[in-house]
Amino acid sequence: MSMSMASAEELALAQLLVGVLNLDPPPEPLDPDAPLFGTGPGSWGLDSIDALEIALAVQKQYGVELRSDDPGVREAFASVARLSAYVEQQRR
Repeated sequence: MSMSMASAEELALAQLLVGVLNLDPPPEPLDPDAPLFGTGPGSWGLDSIDALEIALAVQKQYGVELRSDDPGVREAFASVARLSAYVEQQRR
């Protein structure tokens, strides 16, 4: 997995997730492509309950609804980078 530099939007979203989920801050520099779910190396280690909390926080903060019947949502939850891109796309 390549370590790419996080954008300002990705950093803001990561900070939102850390706050909402009461997580330890992600390592610096943030790898925006790190998996949000699972137990693999570099993963945030989130679970389905966390997904619900994320969906609520994103809706409140950005006004974007993450609906389970939207096929793009599952992919959006893959990483901070993908979630950030999805949110930006939905806000247009």
